[in-house]
Amino acid sequence: MAQSEKSKPRPKALHELLTHSMVDLYVGPENTRYILHERLLCYHSPFFRKVFYSPSRKATDSKAFGLPDEDETPFKIFVGWLYSDSIRSPKAEKDLGDLFDLYLMAEKWGIENLIRDVLRIIRDFYRETKTYPGLRRVQYIYANTDDSSPMRHLLVSSIARMMTIGEGIPMHWDKALKKNGQLAVDIIRAIQGWRLEEETVPDAREEELEEIEVDDRKKKHVEREAEKEIKKNEENPGLVNGGNEEEMDQAEQQEQEQDDDDEDEKTMVASASTHTSSN
Repeated sequence: MAQSEKSKPRPKALHELLTHSMVDLYVGPENTRYILHERLLCYHSPFFRKVFYSPSRKATDSKAFGLPDEDETPFKIFVGWLYSDSIRSPKAEKDLGDLFDLYLMAEKWGIENLIRDVLRIIRDFYRETKTYPGLRRVQYIYANTDDSSPMRHLLVSSIARMMTIGEGIPMHWDKALKKNGQLAVDIIRAIQGWRLEEETVPDAREEELEEIEVDDRKKKHVEREAEKEIKKNEENPGLVNGGNEEEMDQAEQQEQEQDDDDEDEKTMVASASTHTSSN
């Protein structure tokens, strides 16, 4: 048996964690009270171990804690999972919202088993329904996780596959990728991670060039660019000779000064030569 397997602690059974010590959690803006078994809660979550087992916490301190920013609906699902180790599978896409919120709770509180379970349920839903994550789901996870998040990886890899085997990029995705460069980069990295066979990937360097045709939209853009340049020329006539009038005058003056210097030098050389000959 491997050393890691020997040192891995045996998961505790539920009855071992249901001690007499209880904690009060007040959840959401309504401060709804939940009474939970302290040992069970802290066994699964390093977040709550820090809250209730901190060395600075006195024995006389109240075992109550507020979670005003948490949504009560996913918290109820969390409590159900805590005592039953199960989560009801979603029946429709609209049911995924609470599961994504539950997942974010799991990441925030460091509950590894819950992270795994929610990932599995969401993955299975998309596989069984033969669908892919919607844009708003991906944007929500991106806004609330970092690049190490397993959920972010799952969604990005799914979208990368959708775009690779699908017919073009949907318009709403096209706009989103232009605004979120990191999402586009992550999709490319996901595709690179597949290690596709070289022969299956088209090579633009080997392809025949298609006939070039400037469409009406492009022609209008070209005409607008021409109008801008025409206006510049009208406002500054000196541009036609490679510079404005002031620059041209300066160049002419410098050229004339150089010619004068050359002429003076020639005169001095001729004078010196005449003086030498006369001697």
